[in-house]
Amino acid sequence: MLTVMLKSKLHRAAVTGSELDYEGSLTIDPNLLDAIGMAPYEKILVANLNNGERFETYAIAAERGSKQIVLNGATAHKGSVGDRIIIFSFGLVTEEELTNHKPRVLVLDENNDVIK
Repeated sequence: MLTVMLKSKLHRAAVTGSELDYEGSLTIDPNLLDAIGMAPYEKILVANLNNGERFETYAIAAERGSKQIVLNGATAHKGSVGDRIIIFSFGLVTEEELTNHKPRVLVLDENNDVIK
């Protein structure tokens, strides 16, 4: 049997932009994607700490080192620049892997620098 488990999380990322006229997704600095093992086009769940909104979308890569977190397309209605969000990705884990499974988690400050 497989269990859906938290694979990685960016905690308290700050939204840096919003692009309503885009096909959709969440733009994330590739340095952050690499640090938590998240791939471009991976399905993600996003929770907005400022307004309680939750939505599913997929990650796309921003310019490396930009520290960008941008709400694109319909997701632009789910938050504003400066909002703090949590970005989750999940994976399937076997029963054998459950015991030792640990997600990768980064906590970010208001500039999207890693603080923990």
